[in-house]
Amino acid sequence: MEIKIETDRLIIRPYEKEDYENWYAEYDKRLPSQYKYDDGRPSDMPSSSFDWFCAWIEGFHKAASNDEMYQYGVFRKEDGVNVGKVELFKILRLDYQWAMMGYSIHNQYWQMGYGSESVSATKEWAFKNLGFHRIELHINTDNLPSIRLAEKNGFKLECTREKFAFENGEWTDFLIYYQLCNS
Repeated sequence: MEIKIETDRLIIRPYEKEDYENWYAEYDKRLPSQYKYDDGRPSDMPSSSFDWFCAWIEGFHKAASNDEMYQYGVFRKEDGVNVGKVELFKILRLDYQWAMMGYSIHNQYWQMGYGSESVSATKEWAFKNLGFHRIELHINTDNLPSIRLAEKNGFKLECTREKFAFENGEWTDFLIYYQLCNS
């Protein structure tokens, strides 16, 4: 299945080898970390070689063909610049059709609506084309920008899962936002 999700301003699709220079340049242009959940500019960019990138995206292509995980680059239509990524992780198929979504926009492109636009389009595409019934967002309890993005895109707060993920040497609580197909 060819994957190409389009919005008015964006193209969302799997990374290809030809995206390396674009991907590298935009990561390299990231600003220093802007807040707690922003990685900022990676310090190890020189180790991100073309060969590393090809192996990295090949792993995503394999995971997608096994219906485990889908990683898509987010590109601006006007100039093809890679502004970030969106990921879908299958949690469980069977009678559940349940996935989790993650997203990351390079911090030099924040406050332009790319995160919300890419999440909305990818969510709808995943319901229709991947057959998911439920998509969750797992958000740190104090990650206000991500909470606002979830709510803006119609995700509903379900609960707080206590000590849900091991981060920075400790078990951390997460908010669980969800949306159902056709809701």
